[in-house]
Formats: sequence, C-alpha cells, structure tokens
Amino acid sequence: MARSNRSGSHRSRLALLLGAVLFAGGCAVNPVTGQRELSMVGEQWELDVGRQQYAPLRQAQGGDFTMDPGLVDYVQGVGQRLAGVAARDLPYEFEVINESVPNAWALPGGKIAINRGLLTEMQSESELAAVLGHEIVHAAARHGAQGQTRNLLLQGAVLAGGIAVGAATDDEGYGQVALLGGMVGAQLINQRYSRDAEREADLYGMRMMKRAGYDPVGAVELQETFVRLSEGRQSSAWDAWFASHPPSRERVENNRRLLAELGAGGEIGREDYQRATARLRAAKPAYDAYEEGRKALDEKDYDTALARVEDAIRLEPAEPRFHALKGDVFAARGDYRRAERAFTDALARNDGWFYHHLRRGMARNELEQHDAARTDLAAANERMPTAIGHYLLGTIEQRDGNRDQAIRHYRIAARSDAPIGQQARQRLAALGVADG
Repeated sequence: MARSNRSGSHRSRLALLLGAVLFAGGCAVNPVTGQRELSMVGEQWELDVGRQQYAPLRQAQGGDFTMDPGLVDYVQGVGQRLAGVAARDLPYEFEVINESVPNAWALPGGKIAINRGLLTEMQSESELAAVLGHEIVHAAARHGAQGQTRNLLLQGAVLAGGIAVGAATDDEGYGQVALLGGMVGAQLINQRYSRDAEREADLYGMRMMKRAGYDPVGAVELQETFVRLSEGRQSSAWDAWFASHPPSRERVENNRRLLAELGAGGEIGREDYQRATARLRAAKPAYDAYEEGRKALDEKDYDTALARVEDAIRLEPAEPRFHALKGDVFAARGDYRRAERAFTDALARNDGWFYHHLRRGMARNELEQHDAARTDLAAANERMPTAIGHYLLGTIEQRDGNRDQAIRHYRIAARSDAPIGQQARQRLAALGVADG
C-alpha cells in the first residue's frame, strides 16, 4: 500500500529529475585532455558526490587504516605531491582503507582511497605514485561524471541522493544492511571504466608522475605485475581490482612506449617505500592468521577462529580489527560479556569505524545494558546508518515507552530489503502504523 505509493511517487520524481538534467545537459571540456565531451552533470555534482559519499563508502569497505599513522601520512604525502601537478584543481584527499583486498578507487571531486592489501603488493614509491596518479586522473578527467552521463542515457533514470539502499561492500558484508544516501558513489567506485578512460588514466597519470619527479618506470612495472597476477589468477582477492581496472598486455605496451617518449629517470623510492611499509609487511603473518580466523568463524569453527585471532593479536596487538573479530567469535558463541570487552578493546584502538560501535551496542543490548547500547548504536549510525542499528534502537525506545522515537527508527530500518527490514515492518504493523 504505502510502499507501492512511495514507489510510484519516486518514479515520478526520477522522471522529472531526468527531464531537468537532460534539459540542462550539454558539452563540457575534459580538464585533462582538453576535448569536448557530452556531460549531463556538472562540477558541483562531482564535488557534492565526493564530499557526501567519501566517508560512508570508506566505512562500508572496512574503515580507515589506523594501526600505522606514519604509513598513512606517507601515502597522503605522495598523493598530495602528485595532486600539486594535477591538470585540475580539486580538493584532493587520500585515505588508506583497512582491507586486505587489493584495490584502489576514486570518487568524483578528487576523493581517493587505497586498500591496505594493495600497499603490500607494491615495491616502490614510484609504483604507489602510479596507482595514485591513475586514480587522480580518473577524478580530474571527470570519468565518474562520464559514467553517470552514460547511466542517464542508457537507463533513463537517476539514482537520486537521499534514498536509503544497500551499500556495495567487501566480502565480509560489513554494510550488507547499510543505509547510505543513494548508491551513486557505490556504483561509481565499482564500475568498469571504458578502455578510453583507462588509457587516459595510464597516459596522463604517467605524465603527472614525471612532472612530480617520479620515474614513470613504476607505471610499467605495476602493469606488468597486474598482468601476471591476472593471467595466473593467483588469488581471487584481486577480482575487485581487475573488475574496475582490467589489466592487459596492450596497456603494458602502451606504458612502455610512453616511457620511451618521456624518458626514464626520476625518483623510484624503493628504500623509502620499504621503510614506510615495514610495519605493515612485518604484520603479514598476523593478518594471515586473522583471515584464517575469519574463515573459521564463517564455518562456525569457533575454537579454531578464536585460536587464530589470538595468534593475530599476539603478533600485532595494535590492530583493532583483530580485537573486533575476537568479539565476533564470542558473540557467535553467545558469550556477550567477553564480546563486549573485546569490542571495547577494538574501540580503544579505533573509535572511528561504525562496526566497532555497532557490535558493542549489539552485545550490550543482549546484556540488557540498554542505555549503553543506545549510545553505541547511535554512534554507529552517525558513522554509517544501518538497518540493524536503527532496528535495535527502535526496540530500545519501544521498551522505554518512547513510541514516536521507536516508530522513527523502525521506519528507517524498514527501508532495507534485508530480513531485518521485514522485522521492522512487522514491528510497525504491530504498532498500527504504516512503514512510510
């Protein structure tokens, strides 16, 4: 009933918005190539998407890497050095995501992220510069805006901001019930760029490296590594990178030709890179144990999961995700007291990631520490709204007799298509109110 009406109204709004965009659309100059291109979204759209969705998407993909602030500073320094010679002036930002999957992405507006897992695969600062330069060009050349224009033309609809939907996330499903304000950002970072866009990012990224004083040989070495990994499919972990940045021998040869044109020479930075990533590399056995523990937890082998996560913590006690996994194991066993303590340990090391707050709130709710749970769940939703977070807040408010607040949280949770959304709709029905 109400949901159907909302859907029809939503489609009408999309049609009107599409008409407005098509009417306003036209040609724009690519700031990197100087060529005129069809564009139905302007620079303000790029800046807005980057500003609004950068933090939520980092939350949904593992949160910021906090164990080694020196490494983060190093990556950001390389990024800003490249941004200083970029063809387009944008509010560039660079963050490291705490995720093992090798990947990097750029949002419109110059918001760039690189996963911890990709940093461990490179050998020099020039390779890092090649990755970041490539992503800078994607942002500077408006490749995300081009992708959105294609979506408008092919789909005839706009995924407008403010609609609560599921987020694109990593294999752990941290955001499977995430409620982000539109999927535009998630679509953009997971899209497969056109061949022309990838060529532009390679070509102008290498030129940018040269202007910044880096040896562009790093871009050749990087692509050679990607091709070897792609052909050998040594790890399914690379699928995310290959999906959005498909390697090919053609790209290797193109980079080699451009290297011959630009000339080798400049900073390679192997020793600097090895020093900057030394702690991360030393922690590899700990991360390996963590991944094994997570797999064991998925298989409900709780003893093995706990043993492996204890190994990880012993090897690198500063990594917050190890403590969070320990909490997950205890919670799966129904030992919420120990789970609450483990999530508190995780929060002591990183209180910026929604997951630590959410999971401690869930444990405290099971322990009937409702006021403390309310605080944790609210903190989690401030960082990244989730259906489970709002649903549990609804149950707490309902228990305390706060009907209006309970209804508000249930209605937000009811937007999810996950089972928790159905539970929220049932709660609303029991309260005698519509879910819209």
